[in-house]
Amino acid sequence: MSIRHGLLALLERGPRYGSQLRTEFESRTGATWPLNVGQVYTTLSRLERDGLIVQDGSDDSGHDLYAITDDGRTELRTWFGTPVDRTSPPRDELAIKLAMAVGAPGVDIREVIQSQRRHTLRAMQDYTRLKAQALADVPADRDEVAWLLVVEQLIFQAEAEARWLDHCESRLVRLAEAAATEPSAEPGPAPARGPARSIADRARAKR
Repeated sequence: MSIRHGLLALLERGPRYGSQLRTEFESRTGATWPLNVGQVYTTLSRLERDGLIVQDGSDDSGHDLYAITDDGRTELRTWFGTPVDRTSPPRDELAIKLAMAVGAPGVDIREVIQSQRRHTLRAMQDYTRLKAQALADVPADRDEVAWLLVVEQLIFQAEAEARWLDHCESRLVRLAEAAATEPSAEPGPAPARGPARSIADRARAKR
């Protein structure tokens, strides 16, 4: 998640101070990704260092204000116009857990999958209730519309995760059935493997 660009987007609406940015960021995203004030001010320092914002005096209460620069607006426009890179996906704890659970002694991977599915479906139900509450009244401002987009993304993400877990369980069943029909063989050393290739490398190799 780009806190850096999120703060730039808020500053494009006018000068703001640190805790105000934190409040507006969480309002816009429905506190889905909460920030602490330290994160905000650390990011502001880096943005100022990079020439994307400048200090712009203070308000009547003495809060130091920050304003976006022309370079900051250019950076923001570039961010909005550039697709999010999916060739280097972020680490996903669930995917890592299932990958490590395959063949792990004493681990029932199907129970791991079923436990996660129950949790994912409960989360999806919670998100769906939040969406229904948001739609009970027509969204009145941009923050409410933004929050609706975020909660809908969470619903789609949970739906996709539930489908993937179903797929994982089906694959394990098929592999178990195939293994049961194969003749037994003496265990031997694992075959040597070359260095692991990233998703991006695999995709390029298939082009």
